[in-house]
Amino acid sequence: MSKQTSTSINVFICNFHTCNPKKCTATRIVKFRKAREIRINQIKSKHIVLTPFSEIALSPADKENAINYGLVGVDCSWNNIENGRNALDKGTGRSLPFLVAANPNNYGFPSKLSTLEAIGAALYILGNKDQSKDILSLVSWGVEFLKINQEYLDSYSSAKNSKEVVKKQAKIMKDLYG
Repeated sequence: MSKQTSTSINVFICNFHTCNPKKCTATRIVKFRKAREIRINQIKSKHIVLTPFSEIALSPADKENAINYGLVGVDCSWNNIENGRNALDKGTGRSLPFLVAANPNNYGFPSKLSTLEAIGAALYILGNKDQSKDILSLVSWGVEFLKINQEYLDSYSSAKNSKEVVKKQAKIMKDLYG
């Protein structure tokens, strides 16, 4: 695990091993000791679990809980996301607001983030920008992810709570799609 400071957030990965291990961003985060792999039964109720099924958006208000208990990224295929439901429904679920993928498989697609992008975005929104950039630097396209989402991430990270994140997301969506 990477060296922790008082405000660092422990990152955990629950990996379903559904992708090529050589290309898997979750495996990469663990390999470089930026996260620790955990099993479904190790996800606790206070962990912040990133899940597209949550109706509550991740916001800076979640930072204290993330510092105290950790942030969990669940790595399962977008093509069969229901298989990940057992893990995605555990812990304190939070969804990420609108962001655009930069990963090679889903470049330019809204919300189809890799696990690495999701963890990086979550850390940024929670105010841990250096930790976010550290994780995003593990892939060649991490800088691109920040570049295309910078305005959105800065906006979300300035929100007070989930409701404000949702309002900011609505404005972004209106500006983009009318």
